[in-house]
Parts: sequence; structure tokens; C-alpha cells
Amino acid sequence: MLKSLGATIAQVSQRLRADDLPVVSDEAQAATRRAEQRRRMKTVFVLVAVFVVMVGVFSALFHELMDNEGRSYSWPTSVYWTLTTMTTLGFGDITFESDAGRIFSIVVLLSGSTFLLVMLPFVFIQFVFVPWMNERERRRAPRSVPASTHGHLILTDLGPVESAVVERAVQAEVPYVVIVEEVEEAGRFHDEGVQVMVGALDDPATYRNARVEQAAMVVATRNDPTNTNIAFTVREIAPGVEVLASANSPAAVDILEIAGADHVVQLGEILGSAMAARTLGLGGTSHVIGEFAGLKIAEAGVVGTQMVGRTPGDLTLRSRLGVGIIGVWQRGEFAIAMADTELGETSMLLLAGTAEQLAAFDAEYAVDQVEARHAVIIGGGRVGRAIGAVFDGEGISFSIVEQLAERRREGVSYVIGDAANREILEAAGLAEASAVLITTHDDDVNVYLTRYCRGLRPEVRIVSRARLDRNVTTLYRAGADAVLSYAGTGSASIWNQFRGDETLLVAQGLNVFRSPIPAELVGSSLAESHVHRRTNCNVVAIEVDGQIEGNPDPRSTLPAGAELVLVGTDVAEAKFSEVFPHARRRLLRGRRV
Repeated sequence: MLKSLGATIAQVSQRLRADDLPVVSDEAQAATRRAEQRRRMKTVFVLVAVFVVMVGVFSALFHELMDNEGRSYSWPTSVYWTLTTMTTLGFGDITFESDAGRIFSIVVLLSGSTFLLVMLPFVFIQFVFVPWMNERERRRAPRSVPASTHGHLILTDLGPVESAVVERAVQAEVPYVVIVEEVEEAGRFHDEGVQVMVGALDDPATYRNARVEQAAMVVATRNDPTNTNIAFTVREIAPGVEVLASANSPAAVDILEIAGADHVVQLGEILGSAMAARTLGLGGTSHVIGEFAGLKIAEAGVVGTQMVGRTPGDLTLRSRLGVGIIGVWQRGEFAIAMADTELGETSMLLLAGTAEQLAAFDAEYAVDQVEARHAVIIGGGRVGRAIGAVFDGEGISFSIVEQLAERRREGVSYVIGDAANREILEAAGLAEASAVLITTHDDDVNVYLTRYCRGLRPEVRIVSRARLDRNVTTLYRAGADAVLSYAGTGSASIWNQFRGDETLLVAQGLNVFRSPIPAELVGSSLAESHVHRRTNCNVVAIEVDGQIEGNPDPRSTLPAGAELVLVGTDVAEAKFSEVFPHARRRLLRGRRV
């Protein structure tokens, strides 16, 4: 219903707008610049001609007045006197004795200083320097993308989330462009190696110059009104292009869908849900964090279970339950699970299996008493409220510590005050809490509060937010058990929508992806292919004729025409693409890249 209404509104909007502006081609822009350059050169030529005439006239009058005084000078001398006087240098070696000559000297001095010190610098700045600077800025910040560009991402902002998306696009060799409204800002980004173009976000011509009709997706991540305008504008000129928009408020979701957005993501809520998940998958209880290629990807904590001190080889989960251990998290460090990897209290398993297989895992290993009984959420913004909503659905009690009383919501336990105050934390239930979740948007504050809470409760589980990826390791050093970055989770959500069923980002820097079986591996077994040894990627499933075989037997033969489902870090996926380049050349959202 909303989509249909959106399409109708977009059609009406299109009729109400002025006639479509044509795409300004690169050739047309170049012709305009050449015409402008010719106009400037003509102006400069006229100015030089006027100057030459002035020098000639003044030199001739110099001869005439000197003859009247009974003195004679050569023409080079007359030009010399004229130039020294006009430039106010006036060496004083040649002077007039008559009043007429001195009045003439004053006229030459005043006209020369006016021309050379005022008019000439103005003309130079206006017609030479400024155009040169503008051309320099233009080259640094283009107004369009090449006509050959296709299958690209169009981004409308360049914050931490968008920068992370750009990094993934570069790694995947996906073309992209960032639209920036300010020339200076665009030039700065261009100097940093970012593909940018200058344009107004509400101007249809901007998107035409960005070749939106040939794009794979437009990503609108500004404020809600701007995103709505972007969605309307793109939808009316490129109905077939996918539009992804972020929503800062729940009310904006419907509005953005009506405006024509195909995907609406609430990045704060996504981060909040991910942080909550880091407290739910404890004590052997699997918590699904994603689904890919028919498999459910889940996390499960080892703490308090019989798995502590054992190895994946000892557990034999694949043969007994059909559950595969993809890898192990150790305080933010991910490693592919090996048969001899020892599991500790802080280990977090990354599992793959069907719903039935994960249920069998829970039945054998879940320890209910380790599950979070009470949680303290520091920060009552969108992220904190999203965590609270997840906990409320899971029946976990929680309190939110918030400094701003106006953020208080009905039906939720709030403690108003500074989380750096011990009494405030005690009032929120820190003493009996099994988890503390720190959600402020200031990384410095998050580091401080992580260290503070770790000192007050050494055994409590601390999950912290990081605004910037570079602060993730710092938060782990401060004592956090799990850290999720806003940039990482936000970019993962956007990238997953863009790549469709090609890639699933399950955590910071960790991807589940699919690839056709490389031709050189067809007919060999998984054990013989040595995919893990060659790429550091782990095969978690094989898809044959639409049928998924999860956690395949290493002795399984790799058939032609099938696909592998693999897991690996960003570096490992890049290595797989390097080792098997032909296998990764596949359709990306209907376009070959």
C-alpha cells in the first residue's frame, strides 16, 4: 500500500515540477569553459592594449614638453621616464622645470598608479587568478561522473558510516561517488582520494550528472526531511534505481517509504539490537544475528558451560548436531575455529546451522542462570532505547541512566543523573546487574565509563559503543567484553542491502559471502582444495541446484555449477578474490562488475 501510494505521489510530484533539466554533458561543460576563457582573454587583451596606448601617448607628450623646455631625449628615454613615473618609482634623474611639465608629471603619476595599482590587480584577480582557482577547484571536485560509469553507489554524505561503506566499495572494486554540496569540502575529500562530485542534493540535475539511471543504488543518510527530498527526486527521474534511506525517527519510516525509498534502515536501532545481542547469547544459548544462503548465523557464549576448557575437536558438533563452528571471538579478536582451539570463559562462538540444529545445540549447552538477569543501560538515546526494547521482549529487567530528563519515556525505569557518579549507578542496579551497556555518542566518555564500571564490577559483562572504528581497540583495553562501532554496524547494514545475497556482514570486519566454485577446484574434495590454508576463509556450506548443504563433510566432492558459502575477515575475502579471481566475477544486483 505504501509503495503504491509512494509511486502515485512521485508521479504527481513529477508533473508539478518544471520541465526536466537536461544532463550537462562533459563536452558541453568543456565548451562553456572554453567560451568563458576566450572572454577573459579578450578582456585582458583590451586592458594590455589600453596600457600600451597610455604609455605611447605619455611618451609623445613627454617629447613635446621637453622640446618646449629646450631639451631633447631619445624615445627609449621617454618610455623609461613614463614607466618609472606611472609605477611611482620616480628615480628623479629626469624632471621637468616648467609648471606645465610638472602638472603633466602629476597626471602621469595619478593615472599610472590608478591603472597599475587598482585596475590591473582587480582585473588580474577577477579574470586570471579567480578563474584559475575555480578551475583548480573544479578539477579537484568534478560536477559529474564519466558517462561510462554504471552499477555504482551514489552516497549523499561522508560521515563515519559512509566512509566505511566507501572502504568496502573500494575493496570490492565497486564504483561509487559521493555527492557533496560545498566545493571546498568536496575538494578536501578529493585530495584524500575519495570519488566525489559537487551538486545540490535537491537538484535533479545533480543526479543526472551522477548517472543515476545507470547506478545500482542511491544511499540517503542525511536528516529525515533531506532524505525524503532525495528519495522523491531520485524516484521521479530514475524509477528503476534502488534507494536506501536512513530514518532517525520511527515516524519517518512510513514517510520515506511513501517518498519512494526501497529500503529504510534505522541505524541507531540496528546498533542497539546488535549490542543487546552481545548480552543475550551467553551461557551456551545461541542468538541468531543473521541469515544467509538458507543458514542461520548465531553467536553463543562459552561462559558457565561445559564447553570451557575444551576444543571444537572435542565437541564434535558437526557430526553430532550438524552445527558448524565458524569461528571464535576472543575480546574482539576473531579467529577461524580450528580443531585444537581451546575455548575459555570469554570465548564467543560463531555458529552456522538450521533452526532445528541450533535448537539442539541450545538443549545440550544452554545454562539459564548465566543469562542476563538485569542490565544497566548508560545513555537514553536511540541506541539505548533500542536495547531496552530488545530486553523488554526477552523479559530482562533493565534501567536506563540518562542525564537529560526530557528523554525519559513512560513505562521504562530511568535514573536521571551522571553515570560517572557511583550513587547513580547503584540506584540503577549496578550491584545486581549481569551486564552494563554503554551507548553514548562520545568515545572518550565511553572509554572512561568502561574503565569506571570495570573497576566497580570486575566480573560484570560490559558492552560498549564506539562511534569511530579506531577507538574499538581502545575500548577493549579499557575493559569492555564486546565493542560495536556505529560506523561498522551501519555500514554493514547498508552493504548487506546493496549486495543482496552476495555478502552478509555479521560483525566488524567479518563477512559471510558466496562464490561460484572455482573451476580449478571442481572434482576435488574440500579437504583437497585447501581453501582455508590458501585464503584463511572457511567453507560453511555448499549450494547445489538451490539446495543448501550446511557444514559439508570435508570429503565432499565439489561439483561444477555449485556455489560455496564462506566466512572470513575483510582481508581473507580479499585474499580469496586474489587467489580465485574468476570465481568472484559475478552479477552484482543485476549488473556485472
